[in-house]
Amino acid sequence: MSGGAMRLAGLIRKEVLQILRDPSSLAIAFILPAMLLLLFGYGVSLDARHVGLGIVTDQPSAAAARFTAQFRQSPYFAPRDFSSAAAAQTALNNGRIDGFIWMQGDFSRQMRAGKSPAIGEFVDGINANNARLIENYVQQSWANWLAQQAAQAGAASPFPIGVQPRIWFNPEVSSRDYLVPGLIAVIMTLTGALLTALVIAREWERGTMEALMVTPVSVAEILLSKIIPYFLLGMGGMALSVLIAVFLFGVPLHGSLLVLTLASALFMLAALGMGLLISTVAKNQFVAGQIAIITTFLPAFILSGFIFDISSMPGAIQLITHIVAARYFVALLQTLFLAGTVWAVVLPNLFALLVMAVLFLGLARRATRKRLD
Repeated sequence: MSGGAMRLAGLIRKEVLQILRDPSSLAIAFILPAMLLLLFGYGVSLDARHVGLGIVTDQPSAAAARFTAQFRQSPYFAPRDFSSAAAAQTALNNGRIDGFIWMQGDFSRQMRAGKSPAIGEFVDGINANNARLIENYVQQSWANWLAQQAAQAGAASPFPIGVQPRIWFNPEVSSRDYLVPGLIAVIMTLTGALLTALVIAREWERGTMEALMVTPVSVAEILLSKIIPYFLLGMGGMALSVLIAVFLFGVPLHGSLLVLTLASALFMLAALGMGLLISTVAKNQFVAGQIAIITTFLPAFILSGFIFDISSMPGAIQLITHIVAARYFVALLQTLFLAGTVWAVVLPNLFALLVMAVLFLGLARRATRKRLD
């Protein structure tokens, strides 16, 4: 074994012993991802359930009851009856309901006469997600109900085209299946950066880094000794996150496990490179932690497409997202979990992660100097 290989093996052994003596690294690699995944996985949801919906019927009838039964049987709504539109309006203003429908006049008589009955739909637009749900559901329910009434009367349907929707990749339209893979990318961005940034900052605080600098080891050997152990730790945390997603949250994994491992490895190298870069300017654990949160976690949360659609962002912001490594990892994870190994999506994002890993590791190598100033 050459002298350089022996020095590198010794440095890696030192890092392993340091990890075993200091459980904070194990906590960052395993406990932090698990806690954040459980917290966000259960706490963050875009699904609307039991939305408060008021129902006002000026003149109750069997026809009106059949129409409103669609809302009473739906898991999305918690219907409440009101005696008048004014009472429903008051409840809407007070935030007790998110919207209401108003069947005005003699609903049944107008239906028998072949006229289009008057229906009012009033929605609280403050919660845009619930507002869109109510609006779309009422319109779809109304169209379906009219078609059923026409079929029962033996008349032609007012809607000549029959639509049979089919939802691919996420047939249950569960936001959890969509969010959890993105959560993994966001969480691993933070933990990967913290693994190197905080650990190296701790060494500066304790004075062990100065002792390392005066040894014959090269900068490349120092960096490799930091990357290899924490890369393995990070991949272990990634494996734990995938297990939690599949077996606890029930997110399907349709793609190749080998491709997922490759994507995770490239992303972890990019995240560790960001941590190393942070460690060159922050020699204090508190400062390193703050920089890691601001420069890695927040951009990954906001600009990766995890929650906010990138195509809906202003053009300048869309350009900025291209330097956020989590953007490519989120796209890969969501595709591999929900759609499978779609090479048209996988290959460009794998290449982007490779470029990001080389970029951040190269910048970290360039910024690291074997001197104490």
